[in-house]
Amino acid sequence: MMTALSKTSPPLKPHFIHLQMSWVAMLFEVQTSMLVALFMMSLVGRRGQYLPHYILPSGAAEVRLENGGGRCAGRVVVKQQGQWGTVCDDYWDIDDAEVVCRQLRCGDAVEAHGFAHFGQGSGPIWMFDVECDGTESALSDCTNKNMSQDYCVHIEDAGVTCSEYTGFRLVNGSTACDGRVEVQVLGTWGTLCDSHWHLLDAHVLCRHLGCGFAEAVPGGGSFGRGTGPTWRESFQCDGTEAQLGQCPVTALGASPCSHDRDAAVICSGDSGALRLVGGGSRCDGRVEIFQRGTWGRVLDDQWDVQEASVVCRQLRCGEAERAYNPPKPERGTGPVGLRGVRCTGHEPSLTLCNTSLPESALAAGIAEDVGVVCWGSRQARLVNGPGRCAGRVEIYYRGSWGTVCDEGWDLPDAAVVCQQLGCGGALEAVGSAGFGSGSGQIWLGSVSCSGAEAALWDCPAGSWGEPDCGHKEDAGVVCSEFVALRLENNDSCSGRLQVFYNGTWGSVCSNSMTPQTVSLACKELGCGDAISLDPFPTSGTLPGPAWLDRVECGERHSSFWQCPSAPWHPQSCTDLHDETHITCQGLCLLPRCPEGSLPSPDREKIRAVGGESGCWGRVEVWHRGSWGTVCDDSWDMLDAAVACRQLGCGPAVSALGGAAFGKGTGPIWLEQVECRGTEPSLQHCWARPGDSGSCRHKEDAAVNCSDATRGRPTSSRRESLLVITCIILGALLCLLLALLAGQAWSARAGHRASERAWEPFPEALYEEIGYSPALEKQGRFSISGSYSEGSLTKMQAHYEDIEEEDGPGSAPALDEVLHIPGKG
Repeated sequence: MMTALSKTSPPLKPHFIHLQMSWVAMLFEVQTSMLVALFMMSLVGRRGQYLPHYILPSGAAEVRLENGGGRCAGRVVVKQQGQWGTVCDDYWDIDDAEVVCRQLRCGDAVEAHGFAHFGQGSGPIWMFDVECDGTESALSDCTNKNMSQDYCVHIEDAGVTCSEYTGFRLVNGSTACDGRVEVQVLGTWGTLCDSHWHLLDAHVLCRHLGCGFAEAVPGGGSFGRGTGPTWRESFQCDGTEAQLGQCPVTALGASPCSHDRDAAVICSGDSGALRLVGGGSRCDGRVEIFQRGTWGRVLDDQWDVQEASVVCRQLRCGEAERAYNPPKPERGTGPVGLRGVRCTGHEPSLTLCNTSLPESALAAGIAEDVGVVCWGSRQARLVNGPGRCAGRVEIYYRGSWGTVCDEGWDLPDAAVVCQQLGCGGALEAVGSAGFGSGSGQIWLGSVSCSGAEAALWDCPAGSWGEPDCGHKEDAGVVCSEFVALRLENNDSCSGRLQVFYNGTWGSVCSNSMTPQTVSLACKELGCGDAISLDPFPTSGTLPGPAWLDRVECGERHSSFWQCPSAPWHPQSCTDLHDETHITCQGLCLLPRCPEGSLPSPDREKIRAVGGESGCWGRVEVWHRGSWGTVCDDSWDMLDAAVACRQLGCGPAVSALGGAAFGKGTGPIWLEQVECRGTEPSLQHCWARPGDSGSCRHKEDAAVNCSDATRGRPTSSRRESLLVITCIILGALLCLLLALLAGQAWSARAGHRASERAWEPFPEALYEEIGYSPALEKQGRFSISGSYSEGSLTKMQAHYEDIEEEDGPGSAPALDEVLHIPGKG
C-alpha cells in the first residue's frame, strides 16, 4: 500500500485550481468585451445599417455652390447649426443634383460630380448618403443618414453643374409648337442667334416642349424681332438630350448678333406625335405615341418594315432600315397608347394606318413593344480627342457605333466631317489610329469625298461594314473650331495664357480681364484656383497671333468656353504688355510661389480610380479639360512613388500595369513615363504625349499606395477586419491558455518530484503535509466523471478537517471548486 501511494502523484491543491480558473474567467471577460466593442464599431461604420435616418430640421436649409466659377456650379455646401459644411458624394446622383439646381433657381442639372471635383472643402460634412427622388423643393427635404464625421472625407465632397437656363419657349407663332426661340437665363428672357442654331438643337427643344420633332429651322426674323438680350451661346446637341440645358454650350469668340437673326423652329406638334426612346439617336428606338396628354407604348404582334416605314417617314428620319421587337430589358412599362396596327407603308402618319383591328386579329399572336431603326439614325462624332472638334471619326449605324478606315482618307473627307459636326473647316486628316484604336465594327472604308457633301455617308465609299482593314487604321480629323488652352513659358500652372484656334496657338489679351475669368481659366487647365493676374513688365510687338480679347466671365458661367468675348481675330491685340499672364494655385513649386502661398502637390490633376479608396486604383490625370489615363509602358516603382506623393497617399507599395483596375475611357495622356522618383507630380516627369496610338486602355497604369486612410473602408472591409481581429484574439487566448496549462503541468511535475524525494520516509509524513486517499480519489474522479453521494460526503468531512488545521479562509469551499450539482 505504501508503494502504491508513493508512486501516485498528489493532486493540485484546491486553491491552485481556483487561481487557474480565475485567470481563465478574467481573460474570457476581457476578450468578450473587446469583441463586443469591435462589433459595435463595425456596425457604426456600416453604410446605412443600425443607424437612424436623419432628416434636416423643418424649413429648407440654406444651400450654395462654391469654387465653380459661378453661383450655378460648384461644390455643394449646406448651412447647419450656424455653420457651412459639405455633402458626402456616396449615392450622389443626378436626382440629388436636380434638387440643388431647383433650390438655387439655376435651371436643370447637367451633371452630378463626386470626388471633390470642385476641390476639397473644409469644416464639417453635414449630409451622408443623400437620396432624393428629384421632385423635392430643397435638399434638406431629401433623406440622408447621420454618420460619424470620419465616415467620409473631404476628397469625397459632392458637387453639381446646373444649366443656368431656367426656361424655354416659342414666341409669336401660330401654335404653341412654332415660333421664335427664347431662352430664360437666371430669370431674364432673351433670344438666340440663328447662325448658332442647328436642326439637332431644334429637335431637342421640340421634344422638351412636348411638340414632337423639328420639321424646319427657318431663317432669322421669320417670327419677328425679339426684345431683350441676344444670347451668344451656341448649343451643341447630339439630338438625344432631354432638354437644351443638357447640351454642351460655347460662347467664346462668337460674333455679336442682332434681333434680325433671331433663331426659330417649326415643330411637328403633339397630335399623334411619335417618339423613339432607348436608342442612340432620335431616329432609332422603341416607338411611343402621344395621345390625350400622355405618352403611351405601341404594341403589335406582326410588326414589320411596312409599319416601320411609316414611323420613319413621320419622324423625318428617312427610310426604315429595320423593324424589331425590343428584348425584355428594353420593353416599356407605362400605359399602352396603341395596340395593333396594320399599314400599307405609304401612310403619312401611323394614326392613319388601320388601328381598329378586331380582337380576333390579335388573338393569333402576342402583342409586344415595337421598335424601328431609320436611315436617319446615322450620325457622326469625334472621340478620344482633346476636344469636341478633334478625334477619331465614328459613325452610328444600325444601332451601334463603328469607325472609318483610313484607306484614301484625305482633307476633303475630313472637311465633310468637320462641316457636318459644325466644327468649321478641316485642318488635318489623321490616319493610322492617331487618336487611338477604336473597337467594334469598322463601318466605312475607301471614302472619297469631294468636300461638298452634307454628310460622310453621302460620299462614294466601299460597302458598309466590309472594309479590308483593322482598327490600327482608324481615321481621325482635327477641325478649325477645335480649341484648347495652355500656359506657356513657365511651370504648367503659371505663365502666358494661350488659346489654340484655327490650327495655331495664339495669345489671350488682358483687356477687360476679370478675376472670374482667370479663375475659370485655371480650372479649365486643371490648376485649381487663381492666385494672380500678372502684368507683363515690358512692351513690344507680339510675335504671333492674339486670338481673343475682352473675355468677360461672369457669375453665371461655369466654363471658360461659355464666357462672351470679342470675336475671334488674329490681331486682337498687338503689344506684349496686353498679353495675359496668370498664376494658378495648382503646381506651386517652392522657388516660384508668390509670397503668402504654400507649396502643395497638384492633387486636383490626378486621381486613382477603381479601388476602394483614393489611394489605389487606375491612375488618371487631368489635362486639356478632361481626365485621361497613363500607359503602363516603362511604368515602375519610381513613377508610382511620384503618383502616390501627388495623391497625398504616402509611399508606393506597387506599380501595376495591364489595366489592373479595369480599362479607362477617354484619352491616354501620357506614355513611357520616366520619373526619377523625386518629382512633385507626374506632370514634372519626362514622358511622351499619349497621342501616338501605340498604347491602348488595356495597358492602363495603376498604383497601390501605402496610406489608405484617405479612403474609408467599405462594409465588407470592416467585416473582414473584424474577422481577422477575432482570429488574432482567439489565437492569443489559446496561447495564454497553453501557457497556463504549462504552468499547471510544471506544478504537477514538481509535486511528482517532491513525492519521489520523500519516498524513503514513513507514511505518517504524507498525512502531515495534507495528503489523503480521499483527495487522491478526488483527483482521479475529476478526470473520469461523476461522484457518488457517499464519496462526496466523505470528501466533505475530510475537507472540513483540513480547513480546521489550516485555519479559516485558507481555501475555497469544496462546492465552489468542484461545482457539485445541486449546490448553488
